[in-house]
Amino acid sequence: MKAIEISSPGPPSVLRLTERPDPVPGPGEVLIEVAAAGVNRPDLMQREGKYPPPPGATDIPGLEVAGRIASVGPPDESGPPASASGRAWKVGDEVCALLAGGGYAAKAVAPGVQCLPVPVGSSMVEAAAIPETYFTVWTNVFDRGRLAAGEWLLVHGGSSGIGTTAVQLAAARGARVIATAGTPVKCDAVLRLGAVRAVNYRTEDFVAAVDEVTAKRGVDVILDIVGGSYTPRNLDCLARDGRLVQIGFMGGTDATISLRRILLKRLTITGSTLRIRPPAEKGAIAEALEREAWPLLESGRVRPVIDRTYPLAEAAAAHARLESGSVIGKLVLTT
Repeated sequence: MKAIEISSPGPPSVLRLTERPDPVPGPGEVLIEVAAAGVNRPDLMQREGKYPPPPGATDIPGLEVAGRIASVGPPDESGPPASASGRAWKVGDEVCALLAGGGYAAKAVAPGVQCLPVPVGSSMVEAAAIPETYFTVWTNVFDRGRLAAGEWLLVHGGSSGIGTTAVQLAAARGARVIATAGTPVKCDAVLRLGAVRAVNYRTEDFVAAVDEVTAKRGVDVILDIVGGSYTPRNLDCLARDGRLVQIGFMGGTDATISLRRILLKRLTITGSTLRIRPPAEKGAIAEALEREAWPLLESGRVRPVIDRTYPLAEAAAAHARLESGSVIGKLVLTT
């Protein structure tokens, strides 16, 4: 099969089209004939040698795909390959799937519990842009962050794949959203997606903006991909019993914070990574998504935002565009 491999750690140019043996599904797994694959920032980190795949995972990058099931593997201890909700997968089913790797290829293997049916009304390109961001947002904003209807959410990087997903899901579920972004065009985009306030972090202080919008109450949950110097400022933004959910550290891994503020405001700081979690845990997230998010997708209340598509052979160009900082939403490779 055709696949993209990382010839050596480095810039986008190290990505090259090659031939690899077709993967073989193991117990509880399915083989997907890939129609489209999402491009995500962890892929860039893997290409740079900063985010190696988990033990046993393929070295081919790519954490999400959409396509048709080409074959199913043998049963595992829980039975034939099936979705987390118990749907038995069969050849020809149209699915999107979260992967530990291998998405930049004509075929990919995924645990059955990490597959979901392509939402009714969604194209393969749209479906390929769903798993990584929706799994990430659900487990962090609604599971760990416990965001509820009527609460305030601050999303940093609101125009990113994660950000556009978080803004839409939170707004659709009755929360009020403030989002930061780096240009007027990106701010306009997040407002169209349901944010009540967009903050251009290059020209505005997001702490002051939160104070203004919430009448100095603060927000209940913050989803942050920045870290570093944002951390103490995030704590300033949180309301009493607020939750800071850290899912990245583009601004650095270290921060100095006041423990007094955490005690006095009863704050929670949490975070998570997705890739290394076992299939059973990812399957539990998939089950929640099918129950809670799929109706929103199929009704059109939320949707994946596609910035641009590229042929698989042009994966390097897709990486270069993502690194440029000009993307709104997601980039997708097509096979």
